[in-house]
Amino acid sequence: MVLKRYPIEQIREEFPALQRIERDHFVGYFDGPGGTQVAKSVIEAMATYMKNGVSNLGGSYPTAMETAFLVNDAREHAAILLGAKKENIAFGANMTTLAFRIARSLSRQWKNGQGNIVVTEMDHHANIDPWVTAAQTKNMQIHYLKVNPETKTLDLDSLEKVINNKTKLVAIGLASNAIGTINDYIPVIRRAKEVGALVALDAVHAVPHFSVDFQDLDADFLFCSAYKFFGPHLGIVAIKEDVFHELEIFKLQPALSETPEKLETGTLNFEGLAGLIETIRFIASIGKGNLLREQITSAYETMFEYEDYLANHLRTELANFDHVTLYQAEDDIGKTPTVAFQIKEMEAKIVCHQLAQKYALHLEFGDFYATTLVEKLNIQNDGLIRAGIAPYNTIEEIERLIHAIRELSK
Repeated sequence: MVLKRYPIEQIREEFPALQRIERDHFVGYFDGPGGTQVAKSVIEAMATYMKNGVSNLGGSYPTAMETAFLVNDAREHAAILLGAKKENIAFGANMTTLAFRIARSLSRQWKNGQGNIVVTEMDHHANIDPWVTAAQTKNMQIHYLKVNPETKTLDLDSLEKVINNKTKLVAIGLASNAIGTINDYIPVIRRAKEVGALVALDAVHAVPHFSVDFQDLDADFLFCSAYKFFGPHLGIVAIKEDVFHELEIFKLQPALSETPEKLETGTLNFEGLAGLIETIRFIASIGKGNLLREQITSAYETMFEYEDYLANHLRTELANFDHVTLYQAEDDIGKTPTVAFQIKEMEAKIVCHQLAQKYALHLEFGDFYATTLVEKLNIQNDGLIRAGIAPYNTIEEIERLIHAIRELSK
């Protein structure tokens, strides 16, 4: 049985925040899609870096050389996590900041009034607005891959028409941060490559839940954020080398013009990079294998099976409640353990407040920056309620959530 095989107690021991008590309950954190709790080894690594003496890059003294080693080590770990090479990896504040910087740089290569870009109605706007804003400065057309409100999936019937010989860039998320749908992204990437368009993948909601392989996906940009998978507030992007070299980055005149450093303006979050290394090692510790990549892939399989079990149990129970509406794709569509719903005639904000105040359950509400998707689904009353399941959640917390929603829906 899934629950017996999964080392939930050992995993929970790695998260100090799980000891927080509210209303005589240990807090049940279901807000992972907005940012997970942080592993103990990550916290300790960040503190150790700062306690041992911090330094900027460029010095010939020990702390500067230690920081340089740290940055290189973080690149290597991030590359292994994403199935990339360390030359592909650049760091920034978060995905949104990185995407805006890259989009602004790309727009310098686009000709005014020529071509189009393609975004989707499913995505978080961090993978929409940077590209749209850049395209608008060059009077380019904006095409959308539309969402089917009935199936809660992208409609790819018009794929060849939407992505055409004039398309310069296609942006698509691997998974929806709002409703959990894992998009059918392979045909989209394939079509973009047929017409010579660049591909930007938002993997922010994917990397916390399943393994990705940047080189195998044949994308040009792949974004993720460490604070979504047990780490510090840090953005990561993998960029295909030839595309990276051609980017005309806005930067300070003395700054390095080589890749990957040319995208990293100012001083990096060095303590965050120390935490990132431990974040990736923590994920690997859940898996098996001789190589770090093997351990990571194995860990994702283990975590996904467990999370999927919890999510399916929650979905099945909520589907039986008369006053609850679930927003999810059909059973045969892959989903992350992200359960979106509403309680009829109750505002989402009030529901989340009640869940926190009475049951110590932390859930989020709103559109989660997937504004276009929420509009297309015609969702009112403060948006969706989102229960995001993480590898540290328990079946007991799921049962508490089911009980709480049953009581509130009465």
